[in-house]
Amino acid sequence: MKIVISNDKNELGLSAAKRGAELIRKAIEKDGEANIIVATGASQFEMLSVLVNEDLDWTKVTGFHLDEYVGMSDTHKASFRKYLKERFVDLVPLKKFYYINGDVENPLDECTRIDKIISDVKIHVAFVGIGENGHLAFNDPPANFDREEAYFVANLDKACREQQLGEGWFDTLEDVPKQAISMSVKQVLKSEAIIASVPDSRKAMAIKNSVESEITPDVPATALKLHDKTWLYLDKASASLLSESQQTII
Repeated sequence: MKIVISNDKNELGLSAAKRGAELIRKAIEKDGEANIIVATGASQFEMLSVLVNEDLDWTKVTGFHLDEYVGMSDTHKASFRKYLKERFVDLVPLKKFYYINGDVENPLDECTRIDKIISDVKIHVAFVGIGENGHLAFNDPPANFDREEAYFVANLDKACREQQLGEGWFDTLEDVPKQAISMSVKQVLKSEAIIASVPDSRKAMAIKNSVESEITPDVPATALKLHDKTWLYLDKASASLLSESQQTII
């Protein structure tokens, strides 16, 4: 895992997006197409704002949705479908984007549907974040690193739900859904390359644990260290608790 520390979140977003665009470009040159996973949340704002303006042949890019709340309408301000539509999908001429529909009668059926779509697809780049509780996608601790399904119904822990409240997506903790459809850790790690963008001081402890702990389900993002082509993009605030040996500003 390569760690890149920027001075602030804007520099972080620029660096992460430039690396991601380079990887997408190479995938198109090699395979004639690129398949990517796109995350949401406040951590992705700056990266996505740069990525959508990159000079890429977006008509050869197919996107996959990382996670979505169960029972959430796509008109709700916290909907990840709404987020992706407004900040990514509607801004570039993608070949295709596969949304997760969390607002279904049986979320397990939705997991099966999108699992079948992604099962035979080579994912070239996964754009992800890391939660305040160390989660990867909505794999809250302790995560199941051995889960074979590409998507599953996750029960969200209190720390995860408090993060969503703290970011301003909901008015009260009770408003935050208790379940989500999430990509599994194994599926994320199947990606050829992973770009993790994690700004802000509120993520500092999660970053310290993710980087300096042994690989453990109790800190799900430590699984990123199992992947030999992962870039972790931090700003000075999110990197502030790392040991001095890790704190080189690039």
